Amino acid sequence: MTDIIKLSAAQLAEKLRAGELTSVEVTQAYLDRIAAVDETINSFIVVTAEDALATAAEVDKLRAEGADLHPLAGVPIAVKDVVVTDGVQTTAGSKMLEGWIPPYDATLVEKIKEAKLPILGKTNMDEFAMGSSTEYSAYGKTLNPWDIERIPGGSGGGSAAALAAFEAPLAIGTDTGGSIRQPGAVTGTVGVKPTYGSISRYGLIAMASSLDQAGPVTRTVMDSALLHELIGGHDPKDSTSLPEPQTGYVTAAEEGLKRDLTGVRVGIVKELSGEGYQEGVTARFNESVELLREMGAEIVEVSCPSFKHALAAYYLIMPAEASSNLAKFDGMRFGLRVEPSEGPVTAERVMAATRGAGFGDEVKRRIIIGTYALSSGYYDAYYGSAQKVRTLIQRDFTAAFEQADVLISPTAPTTAFKFGEKLDDPIAMYLNDVATIPSNLAGVPGMSLPAGLSDDGMPVGFQVLAPIREDARMYRIGAALEAALEEKWGGPLLSKAPELEAK
Repeated sequence: MTDIIKLSAAQLAEKLRAGELTSVEVTQAYLDRIAAVDETINSFIVVTAEDALATAAEVDKLRAEGADLHPLAGVPIAVKDVVVTDGVQTTAGSKMLEGWIPPYDATLVEKIKEAKLPILGKTNMDEFAMGSSTEYSAYGKTLNPWDIERIPGGSGGGSAAALAAFEAPLAIGTDTGGSIRQPGAVTGTVGVKPTYGSISRYGLIAMASSLDQAGPVTRTVMDSALLHELIGGHDPKDSTSLPEPQTGYVTAAEEGLKRDLTGVRVGIVKELSGEGYQEGVTARFNESVELLREMGAEIVEVSCPSFKHALAAYYLIMPAEASSNLAKFDGMRFGLRVEPSEGPVTAERVMAATRGAGFGDEVKRRIIIGTYALSSGYYDAYYGSAQKVRTLIQRDFTAAFEQADVLISPTAPTTAFKFGEKLDDPIAMYLNDVATIPSNLAGVPGMSLPAGLSDDGMPVGFQVLAPIREDARMYRIGAALEAALEEKWGGPLLSKAPELEAK
């Protein structure tokens, strides 16, 4: 492993600006790393080496000419395969979209290209973002670099594993119920779900439109702040896009690095701990709380009683929206087309054959649940009731933020489990998201950062939640805690990860 790929994105950017490294050198180092280890890890569905090197060479030329470039110009990035990318196969991890080459870019990809970050490729994911383990990808499972017998989280396991395996310094993920934060927790990386609407959803292949949110996947809090400011902001092509610019996150992270949290009220969410949480996860969480206290934070306990219903509400709202969004993949309008092997070729039979062949088991399961929840006679009993619970959860957040500036909890109740352990038990799989789902239902921002290793030697995540539009608060708290923890550990948590054997 070269020193280049160990550097944070902020460090790489500084060396690029100083002329100590070229973007071509950096990009090639990451492409070499992908070639060496991705056959094992399977973080990428597509690698775009030629395009990445072309962008890197352009950045080096412009920098040599004295051009005014974005601070992250020349720093490579990976993009989750649910984000539409012009000229590059985009599949959402599904056979339904295999071979589809989009004719346009998602807004956040436009921003990345305008800032001239070389795009290394598209990362693996659970099909249509439905999963917590990246075992539901049509292109093979992604492995956790800490232990290749364990899951890297989901649905964005490819992006998180790419960061943990040093295959990329930055990545894009999407978070519908924890799909940025939970992979971050189990791979020892940083994952941020911004305030809903603060980053454009235009060009994201939708699963649940009222819940989906793109965000940064990085190795440090500062890197997330830099990437968040780049990809955020108003987009007239997204009707849910917030009007204000997304700034102040880097400043907040810099403030956090001073490690003075005097006067900051930090609320421990009573309902996001206790029974069902692994002992090592709870221990690392409590140690992090004590570090916050030592930096001057006031620790209070808050209660959000409706959170206990969040999982049930989410698994009615999300499948209902998913069944509607995925209805267009019918063999006639979008995606794959499979004709029946026998009998007449009717619209109904083509649709059945296409959806049967194109969708995996988890996608089919959620479509069936969602269609049932929206059906006549059951809409009010299920979907309507779930929306009422959603309102109660939003009210709980409002009340909690009157008592605390930020809320905290473990990101996930356990560390990474072994492949296959929960495939036959969907409810056990869904429980991985019990601590992350409430923020998606309410639209509030959340961050996961590494809190140490559990007794099994696997990473533990620490979650920080802030009020809507107050993402800067979690960057300040996150940067402060990260600095205190790294001083305690003697370096980043990923420095303790086992070396991957290169092919």
